[in-house]
Amino acid sequence: MKTLDSIVDKALSRRSFLAGAGAVAATTAVVGCGGNGNNMPPVTTPPPTGGSPTFTDTDVLNFALNLEYLEAQFYLYAATGAGLQSSDTTPGSAAPSQTAGKVTVGSAAAVPGLTPAQQEILNEIAYEEQTHVQFLRKALGSAAVGMPDIDLSFFGPLAVAAGITTAATGAGAFNPFSSFDYFLVGSFIFEDVGVTAYSGAAPLITAAGVTAGYLTAAAGILAVEAYHAGYVRTSLTGRAIAAGSEAAYPYLAAANKVAALRATLTVGNSNAPSTSGSVETLLTLPTSLTMPSAIVAADPGNAVGFSRSVDQVLHIVYGSPMVGVKSGGFFPSGVNSVFATTTA
Repeated sequence: MKTLDSIVDKALSRRSFLAGAGAVAATTAVVGCGGNGNNMPPVTTPPPTGGSPTFTDTDVLNFALNLEYLEAQFYLYAATGAGLQSSDTTPGSAAPSQTAGKVTVGSAAAVPGLTPAQQEILNEIAYEEQTHVQFLRKALGSAAVGMPDIDLSFFGPLAVAAGITTAATGAGAFNPFSSFDYFLVGSFIFEDVGVTAYSGAAPLITAAGVTAGYLTAAAGILAVEAYHAGYVRTSLTGRAIAAGSEAAYPYLAAANKVAALRATLTVGNSNAPSTSGSVETLLTLPTSLTMPSAIVAADPGNAVGFSRSVDQVLHIVYGSPMVGVKSGGFFPSGVNSVFATTTA
């Protein structure tokens, strides 16, 4: 049985994580991941037969890996000022492309002025996102795609499109690395999308993949992403309450503008946030003791979290509502995936 000291030591190691220094610990964590404490076996999806989908479990996991590359780079830069190590971005020997992409850093840097508690939280999220990358790469083995080109400067144009700022670059541009509050808004851009993406991809996993444990592993990653999203949404709401009103804390309104933009980009579901059929829930503050706030993105009728299709996710990360788009936004050269083009 683990002693209390060993559990505390493990928790402290997660929170003191720094880029580069976490590689050995993260590798150890990967070995321990998977259902029932065992490794998730390498993906061995059989080739599709007549009437089967034209994609495999490998394709589904590789699409998830593309999103994890993006999240890991964002959080690592925010926490430490540096991104993934090259050993975590190179393609497997059987990947279609043998080239790893580059990161357009833009204003990405360690977020300044953090309290010790805030720094620990950023460290933990960065550690977990890096470990997601390593876990998926281990599961995919030689089939793991390399990191695509990632553009962390796209926050500026996205904020202009959302109506948060009027400047895409330079003075006055939105910069999620400039303060903790702006970081929360930047995180809000990703986290709800990550949660809904894993939920939406679950039905794509084959029966063989379910038996092999891929669905269980994906559900576990979804849970961690949901914890991250819950922290971000609760922090934005709580800081607005502490400020006294939504008007006194403009970052809440900025997050809601992001939600509205995401709704317009996802052609397959473009209902306005917090309306019937929408997969976006606006952050609101309670105006009385009997009125609830809205910190959970879920269907109000059954309290079940929302899902997004692969296509809807692509529209958001590419920053385009158009059909037939193969690249753009946070992925200037597209994702390394068979699901690389918007289709609806």
